[in-house]
Amino acid sequence: MNKLWYLSQISMFDSLPLEDLMEIERMAPMKTIQKHTLIQTPATFREGLYFIKKGKLRLYKINSEGRQFTLGILGEGNVFGEIDTFSLGTKGIYIETMEETLLCSLTKEEFESFLTQRPQLALKLLKVLSERLLEREAMLEQLALGGIRDRVLHLLVKLADQFGVEKADGFSKIDLVLSHQELANMIGASRESVTVVLNELVKQDLIRTGRMSIQIRLDEAKKELSQ
Repeated sequence: MNKLWYLSQISMFDSLPLEDLMEIERMAPMKTIQKHTLIQTPATFREGLYFIKKGKLRLYKINSEGRQFTLGILGEGNVFGEIDTFSLGTKGIYIETMEETLLCSLTKEEFESFLTQRPQLALKLLKVLSERLLEREAMLEQLALGGIRDRVLHLLVKLADQFGVEKADGFSKIDLVLSHQELANMIGASRESVTVVLNELVKQDLIRTGRMSIQIRLDEAKKELSQ
């Protein structure tokens, strides 16, 4: 599949005419990045806009004790980056690939020139930013106020909403390879405490676990969190 096909799958671009997609394809180089590659740190931030054509990225911060706190996970079709006139909230954080990822990038000058002639794209970017801020607010609230169980359940619900594949038996399989340590890193907890919570959720029949995989009863989990 070529770069133009990937661009057409990005929701932000789904209403752009073919000639606009071809212009983006001409401007934006595509790069393959291997799994578990740190593509940005607070010290290595660079201006630009990036589109994820394939793969998944984790956005996180590290506190003074060295614990990681996940701010969001981005998948195919998502956008991130910063330019003078527009921010998607990714400056000053760590960004790491969770699997092999295809990224397409535009410089500040290229994107601003492209955007000034396409106001409908600017409106879509505002919608993306609003959704990103709401997701981050919900995650930070759970990290600040929730116990380990609520934090694990909130994370699994979020992942299932983004990357879940619904099954006939009422479970949603999270389409990510996840170890207990990776889950612990995402919520700033120890691996041991996360394992205890996962075992409790299995006994409650809210989740099923396999080798590096998790399925969740999404509706039931959301009901429990709302209480």
